[in-house]
Parts: sequence; C-alpha cells; structure tokens
Amino acid sequence: MASLAGSPVGPRTLAPDRFEKVMACAAMLLLGCVIVAVTKGVDGLAKVPPFILLHLATITIALALTPVMLLRPRGDRSHRRLGTIWVLAMFSTAALSFGIRTNQWGGFSVIHILSVWTVIQVPIIWWTARNHKIARHRSAVRGMVFGALLIAGFFTFPFDRMLGRWLFS
Repeated sequence: MASLAGSPVGPRTLAPDRFEKVMACAAMLLLGCVIVAVTKGVDGLAKVPPFILLHLATITIALALTPVMLLRPRGDRSHRRLGTIWVLAMFSTAALSFGIRTNQWGGFSVIHILSVWTVIQVPIIWWTARNHKIARHRSAVRGMVFGALLIAGFFTFPFDRMLGRWLFS
C-alpha cells in the first residue's frame, strides 16, 4: 500500500503537469497579444482579405480553447466536445494558411512546414483520443500546442507582419 501512495493512480495521471501549465499561460499571453493587436489595428481590418480574417478567427478559437483544454479535467463529455472544436480550429487554421503566401520560396514560408505537420497531426490527435490512446494523445497535443500554436504564433509578430505592425504601432 505504501508503494502505491507515491505513484500517480487514476485521475491524477490526467492532471496538467508543469509544462502544460506553462503552455496554457503562454497561450493566454499569445491570445492577449492577438487581442491587443487586433484592437489596435481595427481600422485596418476592412483592408484584410476575408481569407486571412478567417485564418485569424480559427486560430483565435484554438488559442482561447488551449488553456481551457490543458487546465480543466480531462476525459469527460465536455473535454471531448471542446477538443473536437479545438482540432477543427487547428485543422482549419493550417488548411487556410496554404492560401496565405509571401514572396519566399514560391509563396510559402517556413511557417508552412508547421502547417503541413498540423494537417498530419490533427487527425492523429483526434484518433488517439477516440481510441483511448491517452499517452500518445497527450504527447501529440503537447507537441501541437508547443510547435504549431506557440512557436508559429510567436513568428506572426515580427514587425513586417500584419499582427506585428498592429501590436507594435
């Protein structure tokens, strides 16, 4: 009995760890930056192509749901429903990004590599959840949040990009 007391058993294994808490805070910070940037750039929204606005809307949904999904209890009906919205938002964001091009490498940028990865990983995240492959699901979600959401999100704020110009204006 004493050996079981120190090991995580049952629901505790699903509790957010330190890395997930840090990622949840980073997602909230990034969401705050997006909100401030859009608020400051609201006058320019009319000039933004609808395609980019839809991309911004889907990523905002994913960013808003990320801390909720990482910090709340997992595995219940609400988690599954919110998770479905999150994977749809992530997949949509990645798919929409292929229509957003720069003048680099045939119109694609380095961030599009993360979009390809997202389009591949999101169905895996959904499948692992549906098939109760908890460890693989958790690992895939952590990678997706860190790579496709936070790292890609960070690179949307350089001064030469729309959100960066708005945020730092």
